[in-house]
Amino acid sequence: MRSMSAQCSVVGGGPAGLMLGYLLARQGVEVILLEKHADFLRDFRGDTVHPSTLEVFHELGLLDGLLKRPHQKTKEVSLVIAGKSFTPIDFGRLPTHRKYIAMMPQWEFLDFLADEARRFSNFKLLMSTEAETLIENNGQITGVTASDADSQLEISAPLTVAADGRTSILRDQSGLEIEDLGAPIDVFWMRLARTPDDSTTSLGRVNSGGVLVQINRGDYWQCALPFPKGSAEEIRREGLPAFRARISNIAPNLSDAAEQLTSWDQIKLLNVQVNHLKKWWREGLLFIGDAAHAMSPVGGVGVNLAIQDAVASARILGPSLKMGRAPDSLLAAVQKRRGWPARMTQRAQVAAHNRILIPALNSNEALRAPLALKLLDRFTILRGLSARAVGLGLRPEHWHDPS
Repeated sequence: MRSMSAQCSVVGGGPAGLMLGYLLARQGVEVILLEKHADFLRDFRGDTVHPSTLEVFHELGLLDGLLKRPHQKTKEVSLVIAGKSFTPIDFGRLPTHRKYIAMMPQWEFLDFLADEARRFSNFKLLMSTEAETLIENNGQITGVTASDADSQLEISAPLTVAADGRTSILRDQSGLEIEDLGAPIDVFWMRLARTPDDSTTSLGRVNSGGVLVQINRGDYWQCALPFPKGSAEEIRREGLPAFRARISNIAPNLSDAAEQLTSWDQIKLLNVQVNHLKKWWREGLLFIGDAAHAMSPVGGVGVNLAIQDAVASARILGPSLKMGRAPDSLLAAVQKRRGWPARMTQRAQVAAHNRILIPALNSNEALRAPLALKLLDRFTILRGLSARAVGLGLRPEHWHDPS
C-alpha cells in the first residue's frame, strides 16, 4: 500500500470538493483531492451557477475566466400555470456584478476549477481514485484509504473532508446520525430540442397534467419532470408513447421535440432526497455539500449551497490547517455558520413539495395561480426580493484573501 500525506485530504471532486481544495491551496495548505471518476463528464448534474457563486468568483478574480466557458444567461424565471405566464423572479435587481444565473454544464465548471487549482504546487488531484475507508486512531479520523487502477493507497491528514455527495460512503462509515425530512417526489431528466423560435427564458409549466421545468441550454432544453416518489417503474411500464403524451399535455409546444425520445436510456432518474446530518463533524472529519445536507432540485440551489459551504470552510479552517491543525472548535464553527442556511433552505423545499408540486401532480382540475405568485408578478420590488431569496440565498459567503 502506497502512503501519502497532506494537511487536508478532500474526498469528492464535485463543486464543494474542488472549491474547497482550490481555496485551501490558495492559502498555502497542502491538499490531496480524490475523485473516483476519470473525468467530470456526467450529464444531468446541477448546472445552475447562481449570482452568489458568480460574486465569489468575482472576488477571487476568476469570474472573467469562468464566463469564457460555454453558458447561457437566465435573467428572469417564468412560470406558466394553465396557459397563463408569470414572472416572479427578476435577477436584474440584485446588487451583484452579474445579475443572472449562468447555466453552465457542470463539467465545464469543474474543469475550470481544477485547472485553476492545479496552478498551485501544493494541490494534488488524483482522478480515478476512489476513497474506501476512514482511518481511525483512538476515536480520531487520521486519514482515508483509497484505490486506483494500480494499487491501494493510504492518505494521512489532520483533516479529511467528505464532499462525496448524497451517496457518501464516508458518511455511512462515520457513525453520524442523519435526519431525513422526506421527499414525496422523484424526477426524470431529459433533453428536448429547442428551435430558434422558442423562448430563451427558462421556465416551469404547471397544469392539470403535471409539472415540467425547462432550462435553456442553447440548442436544447434540459427538462425535469417531477412525479410522485416510487412511481418510476409504473411510468416506465406505461411505455414511451404515454410518457411523450404526458410531456405534450403539459407543454404542447414541445410535442414534436418529445417524439425524439425513443429510448428510456435518454431519460435519467433522480431519486430525490432531502436530509442532513445532525452533526457534520467528528475529530479529524468534516462533511460539506450534499454529503452533509442532500437537497431537492427545487430552486436549483444545491450547487450553490455546496460552494458556500466550501468558502466558509476554507475561510474558517485555512489558517489552522496551514499549521497542521484542525481543532474541533473550528469544525463546529463551520456547521454553526452553514447549518442554519441549509436547514432553512430544506424547509422551504419541503414546503414547495407539499404545497405546490404534490397538489399540482394530483390535480385533475384546472389550476389557478396562487395570490402570492400574482403579487410577485405584479410588483417589481417583490420580484427583487424573490431574486435575493433564490439568487443569493440565506447568509451568502464572501472571500477576501488573508493578505
